[in-house]
Amino acid sequence: MSVTVRRLSWATTLCLAVAASLGVSAQKDDKAKDDDTRRPKVTLRANPLIGMAPARIVLTAELTGGPKDFEEYYCPTVEWDWGDGTTSESTLDCPPYEPGKSEIRRRYVVEHVFRAGSHRVTFRLKRRDKILTAAAVSLQIQPGLMDRH
Repeated sequence: MSVTVRRLSWATTLCLAVAASLGVSAQKDDKAKDDDTRRPKVTLRANPLIGMAPARIVLTAELTGGPKDFEEYYCPTVEWDWGDGTTSESTLDCPPYEPGKSEIRRRYVVEHVFRAGSHRVTFRLKRRDKILTAAAVSLQIQPGLMDRH
């Protein structure tokens, strides 16, 4: 039995190395796309969008799609940026995550009172300082009778 050993040129070796690394990055990109299609999407609604100060607005953030046990969104920190220079943040105390058993929270509802002005309210799900997902809505609050001189 004879074995033929070929020496590869430097250029051929380089081409093979580049092709191999492109294949690895393409696999990583495919995995990222799979994660993006599985990741629940967040929307934020405000009712009403326009009001008179002081305006009591109900905000609803909703997660749709994705698996009910999406680990990255299990028991996150919830942050509301009210668009007036103030924020609110809360974290629930949750049992340890169990695949197939633990369920993510799909709906977050808050009520907030706004003064006159334009406000861009942002809802964020976070893990430590990393933002997992976010959505925003713009409000327009007109001066009320007490705000006019």
